[in-house]
Amino acid sequence: MAPKITTELLKQLRQAMKNSKYVPEPIQAYIVPSGDAHQSEYIAPCDCRREFICGFDGSAGTAIITEQDAAMWTDGRYFLQAAQQMDSNWTLMKIGLKDVPTQEDWLVSVLPQGSKVGVDPFIIPADQWKRISKVLKSAGHALVPIEDNLIDAIWVDRLSRPCKPLMALGLSYTGISWKDKITALRIKMAERKAAWFLVTALDEVAWLFNLRGSDVEYNPVFFAYAIVGISTIRLFIDGERMADPAVREHLSLGSAQDAEFCIQLLPYDSILTVLKSICETLSPHEKVWLSDKASCALTQAIPKDHRFLTPYTPICIAKAVKNASEIEGMRRAHIKDAVALCELFNWLEKEVSKGNVTEILVADKAEEFRSQQESFVDLSFATISSTGPNGAIIHYKPTPETNRTLSMNEIYLLDSGAQYKDGTTDVTRTMHFGTPSAYEKECFTYVLKGHIAVSAAIFPNGTKGHLLDSFARAALWDQGLDYLHGTGHGVGAFLNVHEGPCGISYKTFADEPLEAGMIVSDEPGYYEDGSFGIRLENVVLVVPAKTKYNFSNRGSLTFEPLTLVPIQAKMIHTHLLTPKECNWVNDYHKKCREVIGAELERQGRHEALQWLIRETEPISKTH
Repeated sequence: MAPKITTELLKQLRQAMKNSKYVPEPIQAYIVPSGDAHQSEYIAPCDCRREFICGFDGSAGTAIITEQDAAMWTDGRYFLQAAQQMDSNWTLMKIGLKDVPTQEDWLVSVLPQGSKVGVDPFIIPADQWKRISKVLKSAGHALVPIEDNLIDAIWVDRLSRPCKPLMALGLSYTGISWKDKITALRIKMAERKAAWFLVTALDEVAWLFNLRGSDVEYNPVFFAYAIVGISTIRLFIDGERMADPAVREHLSLGSAQDAEFCIQLLPYDSILTVLKSICETLSPHEKVWLSDKASCALTQAIPKDHRFLTPYTPICIAKAVKNASEIEGMRRAHIKDAVALCELFNWLEKEVSKGNVTEILVADKAEEFRSQQESFVDLSFATISSTGPNGAIIHYKPTPETNRTLSMNEIYLLDSGAQYKDGTTDVTRTMHFGTPSAYEKECFTYVLKGHIAVSAAIFPNGTKGHLLDSFARAALWDQGLDYLHGTGHGVGAFLNVHEGPCGISYKTFADEPLEAGMIVSDEPGYYEDGSFGIRLENVVLVVPAKTKYNFSNRGSLTFEPLTLVPIQAKMIHTHLLTPKECNWVNDYHKKCREVIGAELERQGRHEALQWLIRETEPISKTH
């Protein structure tokens, strides 16, 4: 993949950094975060500013441009990809590696004394602003808000903000009405003595009002903010979409009802003005509650004494704990998804040997099989379809330039998922269509052992996911191997495929404790640059566990796999598994055969059913 040539763009940006049309006084550095005004991980094309300026299009990364230098920070998922997508104007900063400076430390080391560092206050989260500002200030520099986004100023063909139709979700999907969710939120607000609650994250707005959209690819969300008061609701949203009769009926717009559930519609861009006017009327002890990851612009519009910031909002936490209807929907979605993948893998086994199956063809075929399933809406992220060395690029997406043909002598990795009206899926399987080498099987088996260690783990209530991360790595660590990404992330219910506040990762200790009803991924891996990638991912549900004893009466939890797709037996070195691990694989495959087999039968997909039966034969230590 050829890197983006950025020489001219950087020249234009550096001119804008000195131009009084855009900045009150010249700035010596400009920060370009990867998010949007809602601090989203996945963003609309009009918000892809970091990609525009440096060429790197991964979901996480921050670019900083000074008068002389340009650097971009990203994490281990993207080291290879970023190196390929950026030209020689850029220095890649590999977060987490020894001797790699933080953004603020790097700025201090390269800036002339008394420099001004600019950033769009709507794009930078308040907690990040606070951290960077503190370090710069102590070194004699200043972090300054630049109201006009400088990337937008030089981006001539920037697209407009999407404003697509909305979908109202009924109780059979959501389990709880939006009015009940508002009531529960107001109870939390009263407990914390908050008069107002500001909703900034797009998935939180969607979840709160039981609405879905398609403004951001793969994420069923829409551009909006909300401010919930003790007896008022304001929804900041643009477009004719609010004129849709189904949406109006769903939100009880224009119909007589209790005043506290009456929604006032306001323009999307009026959020700052309205928030400021609310703050002018606050009595001395009244608070406005918002996330500490909300934008700096909105956070600073609230006087310091009236701000109530928390790392995770009550909506974020309530959204993470799925109710019975959401869990049932997620089960249905994963059954449909498994049917589609059984069809795909059966097709692959017949076609790969012909030598004309490419990575892009498989990605398209996976989407075709999924789209045949009931209530399919979209994919849940860009399909990672990678063979051989491309598998080592953790978040690889095939392009016409990189598109390899699958072969009988390379490992193939497929990480894919879908949005169904009843749930969100995300599954990775790694397979070989010929005969894997002893080393490939050995590495695969260590990854499988890690996957099982997490999936079968029993842990006390109140345990945070990061404590389970090393369970997934222990077998790899024993052999001196590892992987540079977290082990798991929260998954939304027909919402974002990555959601907080729970996860399984060494990268954060700020995650919320796991509790029954939460849904996370379990996805250890191993990657050998230039050769292959291995990852094994199921989406799992946190459920109560029965244990012999019950220390301090606190109860225990474990995981139940929702993903039911066979794990390729020929990739397993069975002699490296313990009897317990062998039993886990056999029990898992038995469930795949029973549950998915019945659905394949029901849908009349007999060839895929035969494939499933072959792939779920029991394994044994002597196998």
